[in-house]
Amino acid sequence: MKHTASVKETLPGMGRILKRFAPQIQKQRSLLIVSFLALLAETLLRLLEPWPLKIIFDYILLPGVNQTAITLPLLGTVSPILLLTLLTISSIGLAVLRGAAAYSSTAGMAVAASHVMTEIRGDLYGHLQRLSMSFHNQAKTGDLIARVTQDITRLREVTVMALLPLLASSLTLVGMVGVMFWLHWEMAVIAIAIFPLFVISTTRTSRQIREVVRRQRKREGAMAATAAEAMGAIKVVQALSLQNLLEDTFSRQNRKSLQDDASAQKLSAGMERTMEVLVTVAVALVLWKGVQLVLQGTITPGDLLIFITYLKTAFKPIRQLAKYTGQIAKATASGERVIDVLDTIPDIQDTRGALEASPFAGAVQFERVSFAYDTEIEAGGRLHNISFTVSPGQRVALVGPSGSGKSTLISLLLRFYDPIEGRILIDGHDIREYKVDSLRRQISVVLQESILFAATVRENIAYGRLGATQAEIEAAAQLANAHEFILKLPQGYDTVLGERGATLSGGQRQRIAIARAAIRHSPIVILDEPTTGLDNHSEQTVNEALERLTQGCTTFTVSHNLRITEQADWILYVEDGEILEQGTHPDLMRLKGRYAKLYQLQSNVYSIESKRSADHSHPNNGGNNALVI
Repeated sequence: MKHTASVKETLPGMGRILKRFAPQIQKQRSLLIVSFLALLAETLLRLLEPWPLKIIFDYILLPGVNQTAITLPLLGTVSPILLLTLLTISSIGLAVLRGAAAYSSTAGMAVAASHVMTEIRGDLYGHLQRLSMSFHNQAKTGDLIARVTQDITRLREVTVMALLPLLASSLTLVGMVGVMFWLHWEMAVIAIAIFPLFVISTTRTSRQIREVVRRQRKREGAMAATAAEAMGAIKVVQALSLQNLLEDTFSRQNRKSLQDDASAQKLSAGMERTMEVLVTVAVALVLWKGVQLVLQGTITPGDLLIFITYLKTAFKPIRQLAKYTGQIAKATASGERVIDVLDTIPDIQDTRGALEASPFAGAVQFERVSFAYDTEIEAGGRLHNISFTVSPGQRVALVGPSGSGKSTLISLLLRFYDPIEGRILIDGHDIREYKVDSLRRQISVVLQESILFAATVRENIAYGRLGATQAEIEAAAQLANAHEFILKLPQGYDTVLGERGATLSGGQRQRIAIARAAIRHSPIVILDEPTTGLDNHSEQTVNEALERLTQGCTTFTVSHNLRITEQADWILYVEDGEILEQGTHPDLMRLKGRYAKLYQLQSNVYSIESKRSADHSHPNNGGNNALVI
């Protein structure tokens, strides 16, 4: 049992990988069968290759034989020159046929592997899109990108470059050992007696290589995450002069990865040299015994020649295992990383019997809802016993300190997470009764940081509702006060935006995001700090667009700016995950509670800022302006 476990560790995890990707492999069954038949043909031809040389040795070159005529079982009596010609031609023919079979096998396997890996990559990318926010909040983006790109590529390359040669050599090994036993069983026993040493040496070193490679792949994922994080926040990095710090962090990871790679290369090289020594020992033992048998007349020199040729070829798969162990270990680690993601079950998914949501009227109700991002840690973002009711078309403002749970409440409405306790209803139905996509299609969202894609303006707006016509796109842009500035772009609606919309100003990005929300015609709209960071002119333009967007819709607005939220039909003051106050603006001001104090504080700050701004712009007050600033 111990020996069996060690052999399994020689090719770690490959069984799990093949089993997990069996459906994708099954689709390439016809191509794989043809490739495998070509592989069998190559193996057979490889077994036949040394036989012409055996006949030449035994019937032409050895002294004492009739050099004018040679009698063979199948050919009858032939001249030595004719036999030599036929054997030479047959050697060439065998080589050509084996080359054709090898090409067919390799090419077929390569094409099949490409198809399989392409489908796996597509499945992996799609699965990542469907995984819950709880997964993405903990995962590192760069590491996920490395799994989609590098790990899949490595898995495909090794399948063709390492596993296929090993499979071919293994079949050849079985065939040659069988022929050797047929020729002379005593010499065959001597030849394979060295095999246990191969297995012991290979198993021990393979295990070491596997551990090193796993550690290296983990470091490479960390490097990818560090690079992605730095590139995604390059403005902040340069503004804070963090380049050297992040470069040092990346360099440390890079050096450790280099050390791991060097260790794996050393172990692999040491294994190869060990294999070569053992092969030489095996050949020497067979040669020592074989020559004695030839001298005794038990076997012919041609038989010994075939034995030596087979022996060197038979050990090839184990030598290749030494050569490819590092690559196979890397591919296994990559495959396991891919499987780990694919086997992750989304926390949020359609429940059994979930229904397609019919058009919403917009009534929303929270019933004793409690939630925490980590049930074991009482930290910011938790909600406790939240209950409120919103009528269709009502405008609700969520206010309170940062980290009080406002955005978490909105995330629950979008079903990014599910409550630990309680339930959320839309039009009287628990939102878990609806299919997730049909729920989210009827909710429009405008965030503080409007994420745009590296696509055309037209495509970015149409992402709100795929299949929208140009007229609908332009109508949404006009509603969002974006049509005029879009027409002034170099290619108008066909202008390709930079990544995350970096080529536009903040106000322009926000207006395109509003157009994207408007084109959905959703009965429920969520606004999460939509005007934060905008100048006065951009804020005014965006607010006009938001007013049109939310007309007649059930609207949830999250904002720290109480001058915006005071126009809401209903205000929820959230603090420490609880609704401490709720009502209209006049009601809450009369209550003189937390909301009223916060509103008064903001009003005082706003009055001071307005006075300073007025003093700064006064023509006779230039000398004091610098002091005020």
